[in-house]
Amino acid sequence: MPLALDHLVIAAATLDAGAQYVADTLGVTPAGGGKHTAMGTHNRLLGLYGGVYLEVIAIDPDAEAPARPRWFGLDAGEMQRRLAHGPFLAHWVARVERPADLSAWQGQYPERIAPVIPMTRGDLRWRITVPADGSLPGWPACDPELAGDGVLPTLIQWDVPTHPSALLPKQDLALRGLVATHPRSGEIGQALAWLGADGLIDVEAGDVPALRADIETPQGIRTLR
Repeated sequence: MPLALDHLVIAAATLDAGAQYVADTLGVTPAGGGKHTAMGTHNRLLGLYGGVYLEVIAIDPDAEAPARPRWFGLDAGEMQRRLAHGPFLAHWVARVERPADLSAWQGQYPERIAPVIPMTRGDLRWRITVPADGSLPGWPACDPELAGDGVLPTLIQWDVPTHPSALLPKQDLALRGLVATHPRSGEIGQALAWLGADGLIDVEAGDVPALRADIETPQGIRTLR
């Protein structure tokens, strides 16, 4: 089923570091957001044109450690080593639109779609795919060579009538391109096509898995990596 681009994820060792990286790159500082008690994380947000938004996420130092691994691979040693060098564009999230149901879809294809968990933050309610070990999604879930690199999207479905992007201040920023590089770009492309997400991101061959987002700003195109 076709998906929609929901948001981009900047992972950071601290929220302040992540917000500063975005401000230095785009000229606007993310704000707002809040805490994810079930995951022991917190975030700040920045709205982009067209109902897409940018999320800066980090482990919340004031929160209790969750009973399960945190999402987006934030507990993984590899992620921690990467974050020691600074914030980066770690992942992206694609939205399942109604009348399709994310939970039912995952139940049909549990080998391809990670478990769905309910989440809340303030008045927001949503369901999101998170592997049991907290890693970034792979394809299929049993193939470690296609797991954990952030190129394939997490899936989300909002259970509130108003998308959170509508609640963010309007900014003169627009996503002009989302590009992934991967040494197994052909298989990544097939996985994206099966998901219905192949029109949301361009995939190029490259030695190292990576993401980049080209953002139009009043100062010209700026790139998040």
